[in-house]
Amino acid sequence: MAATQPTTAARRPRTLDDVPGWFPALDQVLFDWLLDRQRSAGLHGDLLEVGVYMGKSAIFLGRRLQPGERYTVCDLFEGDAPDDANQAESQKSYGSLTRRAFEENYLSFHDELPRVLQGPSSIVPDEVPPRSCRFVHIDGSHLYEHVYDDIGAAQDLLVPDGVVVLDDFRSEHTPGVSIAAWEAVLNRGLRPICLSTQKLYGTWGDPGPVQEELLAMVRARTDCRLSVQQAAGHRIVRLKAKGTQAPPFPPSRHADDTTEQPAEQPAARPAPRRTSRSRARALATDLLPPVLTRAIREARRRGR
Repeated sequence: MAATQPTTAARRPRTLDDVPGWFPALDQVLFDWLLDRQRSAGLHGDLLEVGVYMGKSAIFLGRRLQPGERYTVCDLFEGDAPDDANQAESQKSYGSLTRRAFEENYLSFHDELPRVLQGPSSIVPDEVPPRSCRFVHIDGSHLYEHVYDDIGAAQDLLVPDGVVVLDDFRSEHTPGVSIAAWEAVLNRGLRPICLSTQKLYGTWGDPGPVQEELLAMVRARTDCRLSVQQAAGHRIVRLKAKGTQAPPFPPSRHADDTTEQPAEQPAARPAPRRTSRSRARALATDLLPPVLTRAIREARRRGR
């Protein structure tokens, strides 16, 4: 891992919630539980995330790195995509993403960066050894061809009983991910562990033991809805948040930083101008009977 120093940011994250990105509390619970289960079972292997955005889930994963393991992330950042469709997708959805922004966020919570691959996810198989990873999170391109290849790479990179997580497998704007994900289940040997609102958790190993433990964990909670269905020979465990609380996560190194950018203050509104009255008019208003005063005012208005 390479260590670099973050530059001063206008808004440094103090907590994980301050980091922009999409990483719901339920998925944080599932990541935490699955990674802890791997540790307890003595399963070792590297970590890989494809598509990091501003680093929210990458920061979370980095806390679960065990001694002797390697953590690799891959993203285009501000680089060029390998084809026009991917370039258009990148510019539309991630135009503000830069490697510097990711690294500054990551180093707010960790002392060292993971190994960062800047480029399309197609470079991952040449950079990460086969059968070396225990946990792979795929959250990169939403285009079918790219997701298809990312899933194939994950299958080659994972150790037996390793876990792959596919993001956006059911979003209405990402049909390419949905097709590639369920095609992998039906035709490429991927076996679902569970589904959250956003992510499909799967393995090319036996999902039975992990599902049984997962069901016991979820049934002991009151903040998660559970349903179990059978489809195409697979047991589908569906989970939905019900006020789910994210697991505790240490604050960043900026947690005690009280320096804030001054809020832009609206321009002061000028005080209303008071129309001065002549002394004669003021005296007339004070001394004349109201009926006569109103008559004088009406006459003045008609004369304008």
